[in-house]
Parts: sequence; C-alpha cells; structure tokens
Amino acid sequence: MGRILVVEDEPAIAELIALHLRHEGHEVRVAESSAAAQQALLEQLPDLVVLDWMLPGEPGVVLPRRWRAEARTKHLPIIMLTARAQESDKIQGLDAGADDYLSKPFSPAELMARIRALLRRKVPEALEAPVEIGPLKLDPSARRVFSGSAEVQLGPTEFRLLRYLMTHPERVHSRAQLLDKVWGDHVFIEERTVDVHIKRLRDALQPAGCAQLIETVRGAGYRLTRQVANA
Repeated sequence: MGRILVVEDEPAIAELIALHLRHEGHEVRVAESSAAAQQALLEQLPDLVVLDWMLPGEPGVVLPRRWRAEARTKHLPIIMLTARAQESDKIQGLDAGADDYLSKPFSPAELMARIRALLRRKVPEALEAPVEIGPLKLDPSARRVFSGSAEVQLGPTEFRLLRYLMTHPERVHSRAQLLDKVWGDHVFIEERTVDVHIKRLRDALQPAGCAQLIETVRGAGYRLTRQVANA
C-alpha cells in the first residue's frame, strides 16, 4: 500500500495510528515535531501525511501552506488530526491546505476510512486492480501475493518492487529507474540497495518456483518476464 507520515508528539496516539496503518499494509514513519516532519519529507516523499496541529516548536498548521507552495509537495495528501475542534479551527486548517480534518478524540476506524478515501482520490495506483503474471497474482488493495493457492510472504519494499515490475513486464529497468519509481524521489540511498531487495524478492519467490521471473540484464538492470523458464 502507501507510505504514511504520522506527525504526532503524543507517543501513545502516534503508536495507535501506526498500529492501524501497519495492519492495513502501509509503511509508517512517525515525526514528533514540525521540524522532524520537514526533514522526513526531504528524505522521502510519503503518499499521505496525518498531521497534528499542536506540536513542539512550530505549529503543524503552518506546514500545509508551506508544502502547497512547493512543486514537489504541492499535491501531497494531508489529513489534520487535532484536538482543536472549533469550526474556526477547521476552516483555518482546510484553508491552510489540508485535504481533510478530523478532531480528537477520534475513531481509528473512521481515520482509516478517511485515509483510504483520500488515497483513492490522490493515489489511485495504491488501490488498483489485481495483476497476474504467469503463476503470480498480486492484489494491491489487500497487499497480498499468491502463486496458485499459496501465499508469498513479502516485506513492504519487496511488495512495492514486485508490483512495479509486474505492472511493467518485459521491460528492462535500471537501478536508478527502480529507485525513482519504487522508493520515490529524494531518497538518499545507494543504487546497489536495489540489488539487495531484488535478492530478497527472489528468495521469497523461490519456494513458489517463481524466482526466475525476475531476470538480470547485465549492464542494464532488471526485467520481469511473463513465464517461468523451463528447468
């Protein structure tokens, strides 16, 4: 699913939100201040931000306006989750650039529903139709992969990597291209990190006999083929 940044200075609330997000298959990063949130965005652009208003130092409400002014974060989905529940607060938060506004105390189920709704509008690929290549079937909405009736267990990064390869089969992708498409822009990691995750993905696919679907194209990158080669 998606990468979610939770900006919340109350550890118990942050952990509650993170727990529900991880249960739905999202990757979660927590920032405890506006400065930490800004740094997190510089390192990796998330698919959505859950943002508190009252934070140490700079108030959270200033961030949406700042992000909307920058090309890289202009369309970043933002849900404000705050104890400030007055109508004037909601108007200020939405006018600052938040896409949605939810007051504390809140229902985790309602927050998850609002996140799903916002991702459907802003990041439709996160909820796209299942993809089948050879014996593999990948369901993005459930974040599950099957080979026949057997489920393939993948970590979040390996899942995103396989999803990208399966939606772009028979094409050769360089390491730089995979870093951009799977990890996102402004991610400061070595290109060889791709090799590590390709190996992990192949290891996970090996029990299902599907590791050979991912080919190494010497000097160019990686490609996912539509059929498993005969032994």
